[in-house]
Amino acid sequence: PSPPRAPPLPPRARVVASAASDDLSALGFRSAAEAAAEQRLRRSRAEEAAGGACAGPSGPASSVYLVGVGPGDVELLTVKALRLMRDADLVLYDRLISPEVLSMVGPQAAMLYVGKEAGLHTRPQEEIHRLLHLYAHAGKSVVRLKGGDPTVFGRGGEELEYLEARGVPVQIVPGITAASGIAAALRVPLTHRDYADSVRFVTGHARSENSAPVAERYRWEVLSDPSQTLVVYMGLSTLPQFADGLLQAGLDASTPAVAVQDGTTATQRVVAAPLGGLATAVEEASLASPTLVIIGRVVSLLREASAGELAAAAAADLQPRDALDSAAVASEAEAGAGRQQRQ
Repeated sequence: PSPPRAPPLPPRARVVASAASDDLSALGFRSAAEAAAEQRLRRSRAEEAAGGACAGPSGPASSVYLVGVGPGDVELLTVKALRLMRDADLVLYDRLISPEVLSMVGPQAAMLYVGKEAGLHTRPQEEIHRLLHLYAHAGKSVVRLKGGDPTVFGRGGEELEYLEARGVPVQIVPGITAASGIAAALRVPLTHRDYADSVRFVTGHARSENSAPVAERYRWEVLSDPSQTLVVYMGLSTLPQFADGLLQAGLDASTPAVAVQDGTTATQRVVAAPLGGLATAVEEASLASPTLVIIGRVVSLLREASAGELAAAAAADLQPRDALDSAAVASEAEAGAGRQQRQ
């Protein structure tokens, strides 16, 4: 007997399926230069405000690369991430990836913005899953760019599960997670034999279906250990309740803490205060997302020198592409010198 006929695709799915084989621009894909320009425009609009289903695949699947690009500084890209970005056919990228990083993508790549922010998701996560699945089966070189590390609060695990369950090979390319990159920019060690013997990453952002109040989401007795460093991702909106939970669990109000907006970039902003006053200090400074919070005695090592000024100076020192090209030239020169010595 003949196989049952598949139900007709909804209108959006037909558009996506057509774009998969014909006009990628119909889906919103852009060149690297256009994507970088659009990302700058989105950020500009955000600063001003502060002052679909897919068709079934066919053919064997190519690999999907879940690539972490670090916390923002283009020079923190890994060599492997840069190679994949330059060779990709299709790139799906998030809101927090800097325009400087996007400009490193090869000019042949078609790029699709799939960013998320509070109350505004350009595409549901389920549709992102299906897009990755579709284009992998179209034989394209698909790169999913994520800020920081793709498996640290980046939904990389969800995308990995979805694709592998459908026979799509997935490779994870780790990136420098925000905690490591930002702590390094501040010259604050996450662990130190005299201050902290462990570090714990938590998210201040719950899934949309989680309606439990902040006070009921965490094991506060674990988070309030004074001998650890606590790093809170995506915790700006819940910072007052989060800090209160730690204080109620017994963590001293004088515990050093710091909140960092746009860490490792030229627009980095830093607010340091004791835990008991951190939420008020952050509100008075009008920090915006993305903001990372580090709590613990290691923060007492934070220098008085402005980390924001250090980031700005580093950004002005070299243009992103010049910096990476210079590194490549230097590496090749060293390799050539080594070959001459061996001859």
